[in-house]
Amino acid sequence: MRQKSYIEGAKLYLIPTPIGNMEDITLRAISTLKKVEVVFCEDTRVTLSLLKHLAISKKLIHCDDHNEEKVKQLALNYLQEGKEIGLVTDRGTPIISDPGYKVVAHVIQNGFPVVSLPGPTAFVPALTMSSLNPSPFLFYGFLNAKTNKREKELQTLERLPYTLLFYEAPHRICDTLKSIRKIFGNRSIALCREISKLYEEVYRGPIDTVLEEIKDNIKGEFVLVVEGNTTLEDYHKLSIIEHVHLYTEDGMSEKEAIKKVAQERNIAKSVVYKEYHLGK
Repeated sequence: MRQKSYIEGAKLYLIPTPIGNMEDITLRAISTLKKVEVVFCEDTRVTLSLLKHLAISKKLIHCDDHNEEKVKQLALNYLQEGKEIGLVTDRGTPIISDPGYKVVAHVIQNGFPVVSLPGPTAFVPALTMSSLNPSPFLFYGFLNAKTNKREKELQTLERLPYTLLFYEAPHRICDTLKSIRKIFGNRSIALCREISKLYEEVYRGPIDTVLEEIKDNIKGEFVLVVEGNTTLEDYHKLSIIEHVHLYTEDGMSEKEAIKKVAQERNIAKSVVYKEYHLGK
């Protein structure tokens, strides 16, 4: 469906804001913030600080996961009055693991255009400085905070050959790395901390090595880049015994390895178990 506004000038702008370094804001983002009637924002205090830095004064309306259902109609009301409005989140591009999707969907469903400005987002620089294959990649966002649910999510991703990108909070990063290690094995990763900020740094290497390096340094915001499954294409070249050994040598128990091989070959565990033990 072609995007077209039935009220001249009425638009919703998605405006990326710096993820750290204030110089990362674009000239277009600044000019758009100046011209919109009102700015819907994740945290009014954070956005107010940004606008003061830019010497811009605007009406701010709080919009997050808890009130977005109500706020979406308020955004539509402004558009129906012919106003241009903006949407920002605390850092980065709106909607990318942040609030705003419900507002955008509601505005589009009601016939108004949405203009998304290019600009800062954390996962792109993390990918390009990871040293891992950048294409193809899959941006996943945040994994579940609960271990069991997180590991079930990881099981659905484990066979993908794509480089995977995750956001994670500092208090969960070690637990998340341990879950990935358990499900994926000791893959190569890049753990990017405080991107574009004063203490930006990147840890690269196998998961075990990175876990050892960060044990006393887990402050800040993290983007995790994980190598895709590079062994899938070689499975047909392996015998079942070799396939099981691939995982036991990587630290898995024999039981876990047999289960994993059965899943990857789409055969019964009993078949793998029998052939593996007959060949031992």
